[in-house]
Amino acid sequence: MSELSLAAQEVFWAFNKAASGEPDDWHYLPAVAAALRAAADQVVPANGSRKNNEIRAEFLAIADELEAS
Repeated sequence: MSELSLAAQEVFWAFNKAASGEPDDWHYLPAVAAALRAAADQVVPANGSRKNNEIRAEFLAIADELEAS
């Protein structure tokens, strides 16, 4: 999984541990990305403060990375 950033790897592994206990269940990537997008929408909605927009961008960048894998 070296093609994923450290942040994306941590999110992916945490999800897999909770979902299946397997370290590399790649079929979960779209679900993980969708969960991150939903979290971004609920926790840091668009048009927030500059700091919130930065946090939102980080969530969405990880989601994009997971979807692209």
